[in-house]
Amino acid sequence: MAADDILWRQLLTLSRRPDLTLQAQLRGAIAQAVLDRRLPPGAELPSSRRLSEILGISRNTVIQAYDQLTQEGFISARSRSKHMVDPAALENAARAAGARPDAPVRRPDWTGRLTSRPSRTRHVMKPVDWYNYRFPFVYGQPDPTLFPIAEWREVVQLSLRSVAIRDWAGDRVDADDPLLIEQLQKRILPRRGIWVSPEQILVTIGAQQALYLAASLLLKPERTAGIEQPGYPDIRNLCRQFGARTLPLAMDHHGLRPTGSLAECDMLFVQPSHQNPTTVTMPLARRQELLQAASVHDLVIVEDDYDSELTFVGEATPALKALDRDDRVIYVGSVSKTLAPGLRLGYVVAAPEFIAEARAMRRLTARHPPSNNQRAVALFLQLGHHDAAIKRLIAAYRERAATIGEGLRTHLPEFEFRPPAGGSALWAEGPADVSMNAVAAAGAQQGLLLDPGAVFFDHPLPPENFLRFGYSSIPVDRIDPGIQLLARLVRAERRGALQAGVG
Repeated sequence: MAADDILWRQLLTLSRRPDLTLQAQLRGAIAQAVLDRRLPPGAELPSSRRLSEILGISRNTVIQAYDQLTQEGFISARSRSKHMVDPAALENAARAAGARPDAPVRRPDWTGRLTSRPSRTRHVMKPVDWYNYRFPFVYGQPDPTLFPIAEWREVVQLSLRSVAIRDWAGDRVDADDPLLIEQLQKRILPRRGIWVSPEQILVTIGAQQALYLAASLLLKPERTAGIEQPGYPDIRNLCRQFGARTLPLAMDHHGLRPTGSLAECDMLFVQPSHQNPTTVTMPLARRQELLQAASVHDLVIVEDDYDSELTFVGEATPALKALDRDDRVIYVGSVSKTLAPGLRLGYVVAAPEFIAEARAMRRLTARHPPSNNQRAVALFLQLGHHDAAIKRLIAAYRERAATIGEGLRTHLPEFEFRPPAGGSALWAEGPADVSMNAVAAAGAQQGLLLDPGAVFFDHPLPPENFLRFGYSSIPVDRIDPGIQLLARLVRAERRGALQAGVG
């Protein structure tokens, strides 16, 4: 049986009610599919002969059903053998029921029913077709030329063996793939100086779910969360989702400053490796100072170890979790950021008491992450492919970061920036009289995709002269031409020409 035949059988399932004729059952099935919009206006129906063969009923039954539906305005005949859903089918059905199609309906007051409106939060936006832009200085998107296709194909094929399928295909309820936990425990975490038992590890649907679990379990209206300023917008959005107060904390060239303001906090979100968006790497002495302050003020720290593997010079600084002696750090990591964001595979390491509740909360919201991805990533780690992939990324990103720096020094010397020590972005400050929001809007019309920096500041009137250059997805040969275009747009903005429509 052809695939289309199977689809029609599923769409037009006959009720087999003994009190209805087959013709009535078929009419009802087609009419319901039209009313439910599963058969959209203009959709062509199979011929009476073909539908009778698909459903195993008499052709005369189909012909009679089609005739009746035509009279009722659900379908219309193009010819003796071709029928389609009438474009006015819904209006005809409403009229037959004695109702005006434009009559008001009693819909729920969704505005009043919704208890929160997360769609209204400020967050980083990017077009879904970012890859069509000539100069995509976009953050968090992969370069397909750097993806380890052969290695990933190998582990996916291994995960599709019958024995492996038996392991991952079932419902794990709230458990994770033991092989992945083992690889995280023995291969990934020790490189960050972290040695823990399996019951201290939970796999998540990306780092974002790990951050959500921490906020949902530890925040409430009477608690205060310290956040980096500037910082990742969805951290503050998460905190406010649970009614917590957010306290923006100042940063310098060494990262978050452990000032007396920490005394006002119950919880602290920090990205010490390559802070988002500034890319600052917190040195060891500052990390130790921050942990000491957290101990004095009895803070819980959520450490988002963003891009920690992508270090351009020397060894990565040990994670806060590696220095934590009080079990107060909740460590968040990710494999999907360095492999493919679409995999959505992160993990959290914390005290057993927290992990137990986070596991239960994960079960309530998503049960467990896709087990097939867990097994494929476990094999990817086990076979050493992740190590090789990281080396390729570091080499490519180091070159791109250096090219952006050279381009800014050549074409936009008025911009201030610090060359990143790793990661996948560069943070720059332009002249105070330049709105990067306006520059980005004009640039998008010419194929230049940028991340304006205002969204990263938790302030009603944030500065608009900052810009984040993501370089994970832009080819190195397009960087300098892209910065030249940016320079022209910045000059136009300073002249006020962008508002006049001149680029």
